[in-house]
Amino acid sequence: MTATTFDIGLNSFGEVATDDGRVLDDAETLRLLVEEARLAEASGIDVFSAGEHYRAGHVDSATPVLLAALATATDRIRLGTSVTVLSTNDPVRLYQEFSTLDAVSGGRAQLVLGRASATDSFPLFGYDLADYEQLFEEKLELFMRLQREETVTWAGAYRTPLVEQRLRPRMRPGGIPTWIGVGGSPHSVLRAARYGLPLMLAVIGGRPQRFAGHVDLYHRALQQSGHEPQPVGQHSLGLIADTDEEAVETWWRYWEPVVAQLAEERGFYAPTRARYEAEVTDGALYVGSPDTVARKIAKTARDLGLSRFDLKYDILHLPRQARARTIELLGREVAPRVRELLTKEPTHV
Repeated sequence: MTATTFDIGLNSFGEVATDDGRVLDDAETLRLLVEEARLAEASGIDVFSAGEHYRAGHVDSATPVLLAALATATDRIRLGTSVTVLSTNDPVRLYQEFSTLDAVSGGRAQLVLGRASATDSFPLFGYDLADYEQLFEEKLELFMRLQREETVTWAGAYRTPLVEQRLRPRMRPGGIPTWIGVGGSPHSVLRAARYGLPLMLAVIGGRPQRFAGHVDLYHRALQQSGHEPQPVGQHSLGLIADTDEEAVETWWRYWEPVVAQLAEERGFYAPTRARYEAEVTDGALYVGSPDTVARKIAKTARDLGLSRFDLKYDILHLPRQARARTIELLGREVAPRVRELLTKEPTHV
């Protein structure tokens, strides 16, 4: 992948923002996301993606509807998901939703499919967590057949069979770009390679370079499966401001309470300032001035052979002004700088 085609994207989990200290309500936050997609397009960002979550403080539970709204508000930016929890979605309905989105957006739709690190959707939609792995495997097989075949006859354990079904509206031939999101499981890496699908690394803690073995495994498995080389992307969190100090202090103020709550829920380490600063310096937080963040993205891209980097820019109660500034700086200053740096020293892919 050449530097000129290196993609820079934004990821939102639909987290509720604030405005001059006032917490926006859910409807206001959804309308803000439409504004932010417009701003992302105007700033030169390549992809805008939304997640799928079902907990307080998030408004991205109906992602295809949200992306359709973004499609009507934009003209060029590609629109996708930062995660679609395939395990608790019906592949038939998912196909219809995204074939519709792709049509109304003029061919700009894409997906990242994942098994879910948060499991709120399982009880909500009546699925058993004991079937976590089998649900994803079966539904991925069906979803990819629906994308790649004109008519499908299929039977499985978790939904009614299909007999010579041809869904409408039709997707473009071969389907839409569909990535597999991976949080660290080698089995997920091999699954992506088996289907010949692009790989999206969800790197939310620790040095991104620790995923180098996963990337190597992926490329070897693609070759062994007889597939053409596919792109590798990375999703990480961060904030960009005019100075390093402003970015570091702002992100800490809103990141610390979110991570403290997750630590209590999931039993991992409580956040400390020292750990935070280590993540900013060498880890998975992309926080700083445009030049600092651009250099860190370019280094990670070279080390892992990336062709895409997505920044998750929203976090609970982050002021809308800080969100907007991150979007503007990412598109107008960071993205050109990353491509310049990669032109001088290309990625390994």
